[in-house]
Amino acid sequence: MKKIILLVTTALLLIGSYTVFAETTKTNQTVDTLKTKKVDDNTKESSLTDKRFIKEEEVKLLARLVHAEAKGEPYEGKVAVAEVVLNRVEHEQFPDTVKEVIYQKNAFEPVQNGAIQEPADPEAIEAVEDALENENNVDCLYFFNPDTATSDWIFTRDVVKTIGNHSFAI
Repeated sequence: MKKIILLVTTALLLIGSYTVFAETTKTNQTVDTLKTKKVDDNTKESSLTDKRFIKEEEVKLLARLVHAEAKGEPYEGKVAVAEVVLNRVEHEQFPDTVKEVIYQKNAFEPVQNGAIQEPADPEAIEAVEDALENENNVDCLYFFNPDTATSDWIFTRDVVKTIGNHSFAI
């Protein structure tokens, strides 16, 4: 009797595991200039940087970064700085949240020098809102000022666009 119960239990577990762990082989891949993080095909397509998924504290943090990094730059450059951070959140080689991207070691000078603690001005806040609401205009992961950059590595990046004093690169 014990052997029959053991056999039936084993069979049910095996059959049940095929149902629970069934995989779909559906793949809808598109080619991007950026390598984005993989998203389950069965979920509604939403960007990780969709405004619904970014906490208000991260929006404020991003605005403070834009203010510190792009002070004196044209409005388009401020939006592009915000887009670089959002692109990094989407990219597989970077952290998954705005906060983690901004505080990644040696990623942004305002974090190192404390300028990120200054409040954002209204234009920086508006630039972040535009970056979150509009289609991405800058498919870049990096930006730098070629006149002040000290890293040799950053100059190896392919510059896609220049806005004001900043070069935007992939």
